[in-house]
Amino acid sequence: VFLCGHYEGIDERVRLGLQPEEVSIGDYVLTGGELAALVIIDAAVRLIPGVLGDPESALAESFTDSLLDFPQYTRPPDVCGLAVPEILLSGNHEAVRRWRRKEALRNTFLKRPDLLRDRVLNEEDRRLLDEILHERMNVCEASGGGRLS
Repeated sequence: VFLCGHYEGIDERVRLGLQPEEVSIGDYVLTGGELAALVIIDAAVRLIPGVLGDPESALAESFTDSLLDFPQYTRPPDVCGLAVPEILLSGNHEAVRRWRRKEALRNTFLKRPDLLRDRVLNEEDRRLLDEILHERMNVCEASGGGRLS
């Protein structure tokens, strides 16, 4: 059972009497707890066998590895001049796997670097992050912005 506060929260007497487990889904404010409850329900229901079409889907989710996801592409291969990266159309499964890993690391580095801070990186991840950093330095230098610190 989810007890959802609205605007200012739940009456303190209810909290003291029921002593519910309090859960946070992040550092932001919502107008009510209903959306937070839905987030928790959705995340939990995905783990119930049979809910997802492919049982491996939950295991392969990006965040199970504490990394953000890699970019997703669908058909057609070109939309308004924006093409799917050639490597993803190559049929080379190892190259596709490596591209996905690198892009997941790139997204995490750019959007949630805190997730990488205490992470023990394997050799491949270290190499891929080095490539990402060198690419960023090259872009910065090419644009006249100097070196990235």
